[in-house]
Amino acid sequence: MKPVSASPLSPSVKVKLLNAGFHTSEELLQLKPLQLSKEGGLSLEEALEVQQILSRGVDQPGEGGARIGLTALELLQQEERSIVTFCSQLDTALGGGIPLGRTSEVCGTPGVGKTQLCLQLCIDVQIPECFGGLGGQAVFVDTEGSLVVQRVADMAHAAVQHCSLQDHDSEQQEAMKDFTTENILDHLYLMRCHDYVELLAQVQLLPDFLVRNSKVRLLVIDSLAFPFRRHFEDLSVRTRLLNGLAQQLIQIASQHRVAVVWTNQMTSQVRSGQWELVPALGESWGHSATQRLLLHWSGTQRQASVFKSPSNTERSVPYSVTQHGFRDAPHASPGASGPPRREAPSGGLSGSKRPRMQEGQ
Repeated sequence: MKPVSASPLSPSVKVKLLNAGFHTSEELLQLKPLQLSKEGGLSLEEALEVQQILSRGVDQPGEGGARIGLTALELLQQEERSIVTFCSQLDTALGGGIPLGRTSEVCGTPGVGKTQLCLQLCIDVQIPECFGGLGGQAVFVDTEGSLVVQRVADMAHAAVQHCSLQDHDSEQQEAMKDFTTENILDHLYLMRCHDYVELLAQVQLLPDFLVRNSKVRLLVIDSLAFPFRRHFEDLSVRTRLLNGLAQQLIQIASQHRVAVVWTNQMTSQVRSGQWELVPALGESWGHSATQRLLLHWSGTQRQASVFKSPSNTERSVPYSVTQHGFRDAPHASPGASGPPRREAPSGGLSGSKRPRMQEGQ
């Protein structure tokens, strides 16, 4: 057990905690933020920051015991696994889809399709491996109260119908017995957070949840920006809490081999004397995610722009949101936005092992 006196907390916070009778980090991590605030004589922001700092120093249990690290080959194989979006052009632009083990941010104005993309990913991550999917599960953290379960059910039904139309071998026929709308909904874990305190507390609990539910391959937070853009007078405290949150999400992605996706809102900002829309939470926050995706309108056409990626060039592709979910734009030209850095497989599910929707589905 690590003593509080030896922890990387500020001296003033250490004094408060020691005077309140706390001696080890484990004692502090066992409390909820509000309880720690009251019993430790801390402000709520200080209590949250204490638990963020201390949780980063606690070893998380993993599958099969502790390891020093991954080999380069294992890391490469892990990064090559991704979750498709059911928009083939966007999957190509992303080098195959949303990658496991990394963090991704989806930015955009209201109504452009951020939540629809997130819900589509929650369904697509569950596609059986014999169809080119991951056969995983998903966690959806809802901070805005905008999740409509019936919409998820309709999108899940469309995905099941699409897979059922493929030519099946014996393995795929067996997999289709479990790939049903009911099972998709049953393997999508929903968590509702009403403010930033609940969100930070929930993220603290996620590593243990992921150990108990080792098939989870996707964590979605929709939206991360919403609770942090309200009721914050001290922006320096908000920045520290956000930086701690970003580090926790990066750690979750890498240690548990999950894709972490969060949505961000847009705000107006003056650049070169002109007002323009930019992602919220400040410029420093833009470095938090491994890759960033901007959903926006180009006239009457929805466009997805990859504007930060370590392995793919910046490009924009069209997409659509239909009654079946997130899909390719009708009559879209695959080469309209320039060649991708790495081509993703094309074709149907059974042939290429990569889900690809028919136009208009």
